[in-house]
Amino acid sequence: MPQPNTSYDAIVIGSGISGGWAAKELCEKGLKTLVLERGRNVEHLKDYPTALLAPWELPHKGATPRALLDANPLISKAAGYGEDTAHFFVKDADHPYEQEKPFDWIRGYQVGGKSLTWGRACQRWSPHEFVAPERLGYGMNWPIGYDDVADWYTHVERFVGVCGAADGLEAMPDGDFLPPFDFNCAELHLRVALRRRYRDRHVVQGRWAQLSEPREIHLQQGRGTCQARNLCMRGCPYGGYFSSVSSTLPWAQKTGNLTIRPDSVVHSILYDEAKGKASGVRVIDAHTQAINEYRARIIFVNASALNSTLILLNSTSRRFPNGLGNDAGVLGRYVAFHNYRASAHGTLDGLEDRYFYGRNPTECILVNFRNLGKQDADFVGGYTTFTGGYRTRGVDAATRLGGTYKDAQAQPGPWGLYMYMQGETVPKYDNHVRLHDTLKDPFGIPRLVTSVGYDDNDEAMIRDWLTQANEMLAAAGCRDIESRDNHQAPGLDIHEMGGCRMGRDPKTSMLNAWNQLHAVPNVFVTDGACMTSTGNQSPSILYMALTARAANHAVEELARQNL
Repeated sequence: MPQPNTSYDAIVIGSGISGGWAAKELCEKGLKTLVLERGRNVEHLKDYPTALLAPWELPHKGATPRALLDANPLISKAAGYGEDTAHFFVKDADHPYEQEKPFDWIRGYQVGGKSLTWGRACQRWSPHEFVAPERLGYGMNWPIGYDDVADWYTHVERFVGVCGAADGLEAMPDGDFLPPFDFNCAELHLRVALRRRYRDRHVVQGRWAQLSEPREIHLQQGRGTCQARNLCMRGCPYGGYFSSVSSTLPWAQKTGNLTIRPDSVVHSILYDEAKGKASGVRVIDAHTQAINEYRARIIFVNASALNSTLILLNSTSRRFPNGLGNDAGVLGRYVAFHNYRASAHGTLDGLEDRYFYGRNPTECILVNFRNLGKQDADFVGGYTTFTGGYRTRGVDAATRLGGTYKDAQAQPGPWGLYMYMQGETVPKYDNHVRLHDTLKDPFGIPRLVTSVGYDDNDEAMIRDWLTQANEMLAAAGCRDIESRDNHQAPGLDIHEMGGCRMGRDPKTSMLNAWNQLHAVPNVFVTDGACMTSTGNQSPSILYMALTARAANHAVEELARQNL
């Protein structure tokens, strides 16, 4: 029999961006909730050791030391990784997995997960993105549409604090925004130039989870105005950007209903055949290797897309020998990601008498203009383009020595514009993850095998984006334009999605319209694993909206005694 302190109303596996939201919503609604986190504890303010350090106060003045790079050749590729942020990323050797095809799995194991280091872009999906895969023949529809999540987007935006402007664009619906960060002069120039040249290309101010002007709800969270330091990935002592650690978890804690158990590696979800429900979670203590079991009426799986899939695959029983709820054999299948291989930049003459101040933590967005409602390219799916204007340091000098050169480097250099692609990819049955037959991780859990790659559609999208980017930078008046395909492996985008997708048909999907396992309805999966398709927008705010929606449904179903 379980001990009294091992029984809860709800268990949430994972404390990152969606796990934090599950905890907040469930605790607010009165459920005694246990959050299990496999990594160490991290507390807001207390555990941001580099947050206020100047570059010269860091051991290597901000340079990542060779020994750290050599010991972590994979994780050190991640955007934002450095000696000031390495403590929020895993070490390669500690968490092995098997790459059947090259796949860079970027992870951050601590309370707060990757919400401490996320990119913070928060665009809503367009209504087209929910239906385009089936309409254009490259996938299946979601079991829900934009109208099902619109109010939940608003719910999340108000609590998180998302800056942006009301732009009135079909491809990227407006939300409940805080004031945007201003364009600099180069960005404004690009916006005007593209408007003049194209009718369908719109550069808008970044929609980002930054408190440009906090509201009362944010002040109640203890968060304040973003200081435009752009040091977010160190953890923000001002609470200027949203993370689980600064926002949802402390909010849940205030209800008195939250228990967080860090250093708890989830082995599997337990299934009670007599009741036809999940009954709890088996956990390995990360330090002692002791095994504990916790019981709850509902379980939210929010361990990040691939870890959530791993846990479900490892949750076997006589009823589910191939993983929890995996009657149709689709668990681990249809894994997708965002295509980040293409980028371009150019030098912009003029505007030398214009300057900018502060470090804007947001980026401008060139809203998707491809395959919007109908196919107009030789590939399917759309792409978002992130863009910005920057000013280089230093001007040309006759010599690279002495005072003349030093004075030249103290002058602001020319302006430039950059662009990079965030492209939709097609979820395919063959792109999958599975458990290794023999190899185990340090906790005795089968290692995950990743078998995910690009396809011809991805290559066609890259070609089109590079062509369009070169054309648009030229239209803006840039010279010395350079563009490239970096050929990076999938995964480095840190937008892995799918593996436990939503759908109407249990024969082709794992989850219903409320993120419940079709076959085990008291288990909810609301992180990236649930994604039916990737769309072209940044996905995190959709995870948050789906989580809040699912939590509300779970509580209503508990009240009806349906779970």
